[in-house]
Amino acid sequence: MKNLQNIRILFVAAIAMLSVTTASAQSTEIENYDQKFKLGFGVSAGIPTDGDDYDWALGGDVRLQYDLSKRTSLTLTTGFTNLFVGNDAPDLGFIPAKAGFKAFFWEDQFYAMGEIGAGFAVTNGYNETSILWAPSIGYAGKHIDVSLRYEDYNKFKTNQIGLRIAYGFEL
Repeated sequence: MKNLQNIRILFVAAIAMLSVTTASAQSTEIENYDQKFKLGFGVSAGIPTDGDDYDWALGGDVRLQYDLSKRTSLTLTTGFTNLFVGNDAPDLGFIPAKAGFKAFFWEDQFYAMGEIGAGFAVTNGYNETSILWAPSIGYAGKHIDVSLRYEDYNKFKTNQIGLRIAYGFEL
């Protein structure tokens, strides 16, 4: 468990350093960048990385993104995720609400993103609210966004590695 905690700290530190490096590189860009909103609709699937609390996850989401510059964005994400639990136990469905920061680091298409928020359990008698955090890496083209993320839920006693595929467009 101590090793997992150390890995989490290193991963968050790496994303923070990447964000600082990306932000310092912004000073050489054109200052009159046309800031804009983007909207994306995604589906994601995940598998647990510890324990036997659930077998797999499936979800859908909506993400609003505001571009601060050509290489940095703020995000708000919500949707629905279902954790499929084995052993005839009821599945856990929850609504995530996350805020995040996205930094593009290569070719203005590859990015690292960190999100933090809450997951509100809404199905099968569960009424926990969990803090969740999710670092991710991904690729974003003009309309397609594919990312791989680690997502941790403290009250749901689990975490996952998830793959998200999304379609997005400018507003």
